[in-house]
Amino acid sequence: MNGLGGLNKSPNGVVIGLVQLQLPVTVTPADLARQTARIVELVGKARRNNAGMDLVVFPEYALHGLSMDTNPAIMCSLDGPEIAAFKAACKEHRIWGCFSIMEYNPGGNPYNSGVIIDDQGALKLYYRKLHPWVPVEPWEPGDLGIPVIDGPKGCKLGLIICHDGMFPEMAREAAYKGAEIMIRTAGYTAPIRESWRFTNQSNSFCNLMVTANVCMSGSDGTFDSMGEGMIVNFDGSIIAHGTNGRPDEIITAEVRPDLVREARINWGVENNIYQFGHRAYVAVKGGAQDCPYTYMTDLAAGTYRLPWEDQIVVTDGTSCGFPAPTRLYGEKRAEAAE
Repeated sequence: MNGLGGLNKSPNGVVIGLVQLQLPVTVTPADLARQTARIVELVGKARRNNAGMDLVVFPEYALHGLSMDTNPAIMCSLDGPEIAAFKAACKEHRIWGCFSIMEYNPGGNPYNSGVIIDDQGALKLYYRKLHPWVPVEPWEPGDLGIPVIDGPKGCKLGLIICHDGMFPEMAREAAYKGAEIMIRTAGYTAPIRESWRFTNQSNSFCNLMVTANVCMSGSDGTFDSMGEGMIVNFDGSIIAHGTNGRPDEIITAEVRPDLVREARINWGVENNIYQFGHRAYVAVKGGAQDCPYTYMTDLAAGTYRLPWEDQIVVTDGTSCGFPAPTRLYGEKRAEAAE
């Protein structure tokens, strides 16, 4: 179904391009403006690269790099110049785009956010990362759930960010809400390479869902990001994979949401997204539809607690240089609450 990277596009195909963006260094507003212009340039490259491309995806930290800097002067907002530039680029080149921002939050730490913009320049999806990569990342926990939208060619499209993909519940939630294609943007570096690969494949197979996954690439003088653009079919097989980590290379493939729908409807064996809520339907009509999972009921009740919880060593960001937080989830900073 790759169609030579989407060069031979089928009527039902969606061609995705994953940009293994060179890892930037962003310290000042001028740096932010330069990096915004670079991303806009690469939207144009994506369109020139493949006339049939429907969606171009940029990694997490595409604007801000991996410094974890929370300086308000370089934070973004939905009505800021960065998003405006991305909207204009998508409209000019008639292509959908997925972009990453660190979003200013007057009530707490910034959010690590992702947006999807359509080929007319309209904002279609807005997501805040639910699971920042602790203890390394200082971002506020996301509060918008996992939105799923109607994407290019009518596909059902979802977005999660980096560490989110290490929790199988994230991909399951996206699929449960209808996602046929799930994007996973990331800034991961080389130590995560193997877990990146097998979680991308398991997220696809366990949910009969295409996943399109990409990291930053190259070095900023301190960190070395790995690229690893990876498009995985709904059966867990890898369709396209950027294994050389070449900065700014665009990894492309055609995917078929219509075949995702067909599998979800017609598969018996390993139709896990259905079977999860219909256990043993061979034995009992409709299958068991209870919730036998203690961690789910405890989480819903606000009583999630591991048997070894009291022995866990790292429970805040002090090991990575961040002060121990004092706010509870849902509380605003004192200055914002006044």
